[in-house]
Amino acid sequence: MAHTDLDKQDLPPLPAEPIRRVLDPLAHFLHIEAAGGIVLLLATAAALGLANSPLAEDFGKLWKTSIGLTIGGFELMGSLKHWINDGLMTVFFFVIGLEVKREIVLGELADVRRATLPIVAALGGMLVPAGVYLALQSGQPGEAGWGIPMATDIAFVVGCMALLGPRIPRGLRIMLLSLAIVDDIGAILVIAIGYTENIDLTSLALGFTGIALCMLLRFTGVRSIGVYSLVGVLVWLAFHESGVHATIAGVILGLITPTKGWIDEGLLRRTVSAADDALEHRTLETSRYGTLRTIETVSRESLSPLERIETRLHPWVGFAIMPLFALANAGVPVSLDAIGEPVSLAVMAGLLIGKPVGIVGFSWLATRLGVASLPKGVGWGAVLGGGLLAGIGFTMALFIAGLALSPEVLDTAKVGVLIASGIAAVVGMAVLMKALPKVGVDDDRSPGRAPRRET
Repeated sequence: MAHTDLDKQDLPPLPAEPIRRVLDPLAHFLHIEAAGGIVLLLATAAALGLANSPLAEDFGKLWKTSIGLTIGGFELMGSLKHWINDGLMTVFFFVIGLEVKREIVLGELADVRRATLPIVAALGGMLVPAGVYLALQSGQPGEAGWGIPMATDIAFVVGCMALLGPRIPRGLRIMLLSLAIVDDIGAILVIAIGYTENIDLTSLALGFTGIALCMLLRFTGVRSIGVYSLVGVLVWLAFHESGVHATIAGVILGLITPTKGWIDEGLLRRTVSAADDALEHRTLETSRYGTLRTIETVSRESLSPLERIETRLHPWVGFAIMPLFALANAGVPVSLDAIGEPVSLAVMAGLLIGKPVGIVGFSWLATRLGVASLPKGVGWGAVLGGGLLAGIGFTMALFIAGLALSPEVLDTAKVGVLIASGIAAVVGMAVLMKALPKVGVDDDRSPGRAPRRET
């Protein structure tokens, strides 16, 4: 969470520790917008390099390593890749749920007028790419992959915008980030509806019972993250066994996370003031302990659960879970033959043609009908550049490809995703550099608030 210079002046510095010389530069790096995208890019490059090297066979076997748990007659087994895609990625989707909740309640999507343009643009950016893909793959082995080009990878989009710095208008930044959030909602629905086949209703009912229990605990005043984490694991297990993809459990749990703290700002200030007086005039050591515990409680509970959890999980998602996912899923053999395969071409057409056409076309239609207007300082050239950047599918596109396609065509689809994402990044940035002023002199060119998840 960002702090202003005033905050730093008002708060006394904490005692210096030698370890801070190592941790402070690392913490600075982790808060750079592009850092998550850089790490993800390095992991992707490593996966591609190993998959196309003499170590390819051993690298492939690594992700097939069987890992599991057996308790009596209960057995939960899966490959290392399965635990990453169905286990760790649930945390990724949980953070997506938190971001969606924050944007709907507190962010740009809370205002219907401001939310109209990114929502309409996102719809165009999902429907048109899916239509382009189906036009090329209808009746073909890769037909089920229609959801692949619908996705946008926000980590790489944010990284590209960060490279352009203050030249990116704040309005365009907000539009693209809001569009990506709506895009995530669409991808979640695609996974839940389009790629769920056999459902165990008993397990699914148990999963929703766990979600209801979370809401009951919240209503009764339980605020222990440990308790909710335990219930969340049980909800994940129920969804995992139900046939509905387990990551959906993460999204739902994120959406029901409260956005308000238990302690409001007024009570926080009064408590801190009273505690200051109590510490100054204390007579017993026990009163000092109780006072400090009260300060600890009100400080923690003045933050909303959503803010506390999202802040803690964000570095783990951006710098551990997503790179692991890239290592496990982006390692595919690349050849000229694979690039020319119909599935690969359909994915590239969806991301490189369908995305910008859908986003620009639907945005133009919305402004033409008068239901939305372009943000201040944003012209149609910038919208086109943003639409091209939205063609960076990567994380979510690879994830959907793994759910939708058979092994026979999966690798060629992944090649299409990787190539299209690279081209979209280069061409999108080139268009934006051409369309935007070289120096951000407009007041509306401020960088804006960085997003919590870079997915």
